Amino acid sequence: MPLTLEQLNAAGRAEFSALLEGTYEHSPWIAARACDARPFATLAALKRALVQAVREAGREAQLGLIRAHPELAGKAMVAKTLTAESTHEQGRAGLTQCTPEEFARIQQLNADYNARFGFPFILAVRGSRGTGLGKQQIIATFERRLDNHPDFEFAEALRNIHRIAEIRLDDKFGTEPTLGNQVWDWAERLASNSEPPYAERGELTVTYLTDAHRAVAQRLAHWMRADCGFDEVEIDAVGNVVGLYRGSDAAAPRLITGSHYDTVRNGGKYDGRLGILVPMACVRELHRAGRRLPFGFEVIGFAEEEGQRYKAVFLGSGALTGHFDPAWLEQKDAQGISMREAMVHAGLCIDDIAKLKRDPRRYLGFVEVHIEQGPVLNELDLPLGIVTSINGSVRYLGEVIGMASHAGTTPMNTRRDAATAVAELALFVERRGAAVPDLVATIGMLEVPSGSINVVPGRCRFSLDIRATTNEVRDACARDVLAELDAICRRRGVSHRIEETMRAAAAPSAAAWQQRWERAVAALGLPLHRMPSGAGHDAMKMHELLPQAMLFLRGENAGISHNPLESITNHDSELCVRAFQTLLEQLASETR
Repeated sequence: MPLTLEQLNAAGRAEFSALLEGTYEHSPWIAARACDARPFATLAALKRALVQAVREAGREAQLGLIRAHPELAGKAMVAKTLTAESTHEQGRAGLTQCTPEEFARIQQLNADYNARFGFPFILAVRGSRGTGLGKQQIIATFERRLDNHPDFEFAEALRNIHRIAEIRLDDKFGTEPTLGNQVWDWAERLASNSEPPYAERGELTVTYLTDAHRAVAQRLAHWMRADCGFDEVEIDAVGNVVGLYRGSDAAAPRLITGSHYDTVRNGGKYDGRLGILVPMACVRELHRAGRRLPFGFEVIGFAEEEGQRYKAVFLGSGALTGHFDPAWLEQKDAQGISMREAMVHAGLCIDDIAKLKRDPRRYLGFVEVHIEQGPVLNELDLPLGIVTSINGSVRYLGEVIGMASHAGTTPMNTRRDAATAVAELALFVERRGAAVPDLVATIGMLEVPSGSINVVPGRCRFSLDIRATTNEVRDACARDVLAELDAICRRRGVSHRIEETMRAAAAPSAAAWQQRWERAVAALGLPLHRMPSGAGHDAMKMHELLPQAMLFLRGENAGISHNPLESITNHDSELCVRAFQTLLEQLASETR
C-alpha cells in the first residue's frame, strides 16, 4: 500500500524514520531530523523539511551524505551490493548494460572526478522528467561537471541527491506529477521546431515569423483548441496566439496571462514558454471538470520578446498596450527581409495591429509565470519564488578612441590605450554595481576592432547594461559610471562617445496580485521567498496597462537560461500549475 501523510504524521519517531527508509541513501538521520517539523499538510512540505534538515546539518554531515552514494556503474554495481533504490535507478538508465567502451569511459570519469573533488559523482539518473537519462546524456553531464568549481560541485551533488529523494518519495507515496509532466512534455514537443542551421546541430532557435516560429504558433493554437478546450483561439495581427476560456459572466472583466514563445539563438526550452503552458494546463483541467470561472481567462503566447530577428522588442505585448511603432515595419533582418515583408508572408493583417490594444477596464490584471533565469532559487533549494519587481534597465553602446601604435616601440608612459581605459571602466562598473543591493551593472561586450597582438589598441567598443529595482537607483548608477568614463578618458588622454540604446522603467508588482501569489505558494506548504527579477519580461510591458505580478520557477543547472542547459523538473512544474490553480480559485472567490 502507498504511504500517506496521515501515516507519517501519526507515526512515532522510529516508525517515521523507518517509513522513509531509502529516501536518502544510507542516511536515516535526515528523516530523524525532519520528524520535528510535523505535521505535514502536503508532500511538498515534507520534501522541504527533508531538504532543510540537510541544509542545517553542516558540511561534514553533508559530505557524509554524498559519500554514502555509490559511483555510477561502479564497484558496488558490479558486486551487486547497491541498495534496491540505486539498483532500480542505475538499471533504468541502462548503466547495467554498458558496452565495454562505455564502462571503461565511466570508470575513468569516476576516477578523475574523485581525484578532483574527493567524493563520488552524484546524478539523478532518472532525470528532470523522471523517465530516465540515456547513457550518453549521463556521460556528457559527467564530463561537463568535471570542470565545475569544487564548492559549486559540492552543492550540485546535494541538489541531485534531493532530486533523487523527490523521485523516490513519489514511489513510496504512489504519486505522479501528472500536470507537471504535461507541461514538460508540451515544452519538449515545442522544442522540436527550430530554424536551420541550428536545427541540424540539435540547437533551439525560434525567431520572429520564421517557419519554425509559425509552426510553434500553430501547435500552440491546436493544443489550446483540441487538448485544452479553449472557447476561442486565434493568431492575431502580430502573431500572438490568443486563447480565451469564457467565464460564467460574459460581462465580467477578464484575467490575462501569458509569455513569449520566441527564443534567443541556441536558447532553452522554457524561457517564456513555461508562462504559456502552465495556464494552458489550468484551462485543460477546468474544461475536463466542466467548470467555468466567474471571469474570462485569456492566455496569450506572445509572438516576440527577445529582439533576435529585428531590433524591436516586446512586439507581442507591445501591440496589446498600444505601443507597436509602425516604423518597425521597415526594419530588416540579416537577410534583408523587412518586418513588413515577413508579416505579409505569414499572412498577418498589418492594418489590424492598432486594433489589438486592450482596454484596461475590461481586465482584472496580468499575471505571468516564468523560469527564474538565475541561480537564487536553485541555491536556496526552493521551487518557487515571488517576484516583487521587474528591474528597470538602461543600455548603452560606447567607444573609446585612443591612438594605435607599435606595441614594441611605444613607451608605457606615452601610450593612449583605448582597451585599458575600458578595462578600468569595467572594474569600476563591477564595484559600483556591487555597492547597492539589487543593483547590477555589466560590460558584456568589449571589442578591439582590427586588433593585433603587436599593436596598442587605438579603439575599443563596449556595451553597458545597468539594472535595478527602482529607476532612481538605476539612474544614479548610470550617472556615476558615465562620470567615471569621462574622468578615465581625461586622465588617459583618450576620448569617447556613448549612446543610450534602450531604457525600460522598473515594474513593481501590484501588492494585491503579489499577495495572491504568496497565498498560492503558502497553500502548497512552501516557504515564501520574495525576489526581484533582473531580466525583462512581457509583464514589464503589460505593467504599462494593468496591475501585474509574477511567479518564478526554479531552473536546474544553477538556473542557467538562454542556453541549451536550461532545464526544469516535472515536480517543480507541477507545483507551478498548482499555484496558478490556487490563484484562480482565490480570484473566483473574490469576484463571486
